Amino acid sequence: MRNVWLLAGAQALCGSASFLIVLLGGILGAQIAPRPTLATLPLSAMIVGMALTTIPAALAMQRFGRRPAFQASALFAACTAVMAAHAITTANFWLFCGTTAALGVNNAFVMQYRFAATEHVEPTQAGRAIASVMTGALLAAWLGPEIAIRAADLVEGARYAGSFYVAALMFASAALVLAWLPRSRLAAAATRDGARPLGALLRQPTFVVAVMAGLAAYAVMSFIMTATPVSMHVIDHHAEHDTKWVIQSHLMAMYLPSLVSGRIVVRLGIYPTMVVGTLAMAGCVLVAAFAGHAVIHYWWAMVLLGVGWNLLFVSGSTLLTRTYRPGERFRAQAVNEFVVFGSQAVASLLAGVALATIGWEALNLASVPMLLAVLAGVAYLVLRREPSPA
Repeated sequence: MRNVWLLAGAQALCGSASFLIVLLGGILGAQIAPRPTLATLPLSAMIVGMALTTIPAALAMQRFGRRPAFQASALFAACTAVMAAHAITTANFWLFCGTTAALGVNNAFVMQYRFAATEHVEPTQAGRAIASVMTGALLAAWLGPEIAIRAADLVEGARYAGSFYVAALMFASAALVLAWLPRSRLAAAATRDGARPLGALLRQPTFVVAVMAGLAAYAVMSFIMTATPVSMHVIDHHAEHDTKWVIQSHLMAMYLPSLVSGRIVVRLGIYPTMVVGTLAMAGCVLVAAFAGHAVIHYWWAMVLLGVGWNLLFVSGSTLLTRTYRPGERFRAQAVNEFVVFGSQAVASLLAGVALATIGWEALNLASVPMLLAVLAGVAYLVLRREPSPA
């Protein structure tokens, strides 16, 4: 598991910058955007940048290998973070949006850390490896906001520019950590094992359900989470510190279960864990839509959303690793990442519009069909007794 923990460390270092942008993107956007309606564009640009790079990232790793691609991406992000600091110093909004989009490019590589971890363990330990890497994001959820606030005034006259200079150091440190990552046990096998046509891979019911699980986990989570601060603070007029507490609780609920979710997958099985995760997200929808608009109702909804996201994403990612041969892994992972994070980008962009047009309750209920589709897919696999591919 040494190599898995190396990837978890790199996840913590790179992920901290993403959480930094989640916290500061809208604040800085409101300060330097030419129009208030563009304030959230820096964060959306990062998500879109990640979605558009998922396939090129997988192809780069197939061509050059995991470690060189991961290191090059981290160093690119370090240079980009410096440019972001310059954009803040010069109050250049469009340059800042360009840099956050470029940082999203690195996120596309970082999201592949979980698949890289499974290549350093036995197949039966894939779920634990994925969950272990995601514990790095738990540390990042604390580290990112800390960097944002503590380094905010390092550059005189340009608040938060110093935060991005420190983020650049974090990216460079991640590249150093990744230098210790050896070649995976699947690297040689991938060159010998014949790959099936892409169509044959995509037609597997198990592959479809695995991708559907990741899509639902990220799209529903992003759709509801993006709308929550606006619904709480702007529409329901809850205090800023209450809104911050709810979002922080959500982030902890997303990543804290990673300490045990890998073991849950091993103990319960992939399909039961997918069902539990989906039902937890459905619980979020029910609380948000019917319980009320008090702070505690938002808190419960967001905690259930975070826990459900973790269980569904970890189990879905584990299921995906059972659907391809070593020589097919990059193509399979590229398709999965493009669908999953493309849906996240769309959900993030639509959340504000949906909240303004149909309201908080209807926004949450709109997520139900996607969750039902996951349950139906799992039921289909269980009833058909679909075998796990070798």
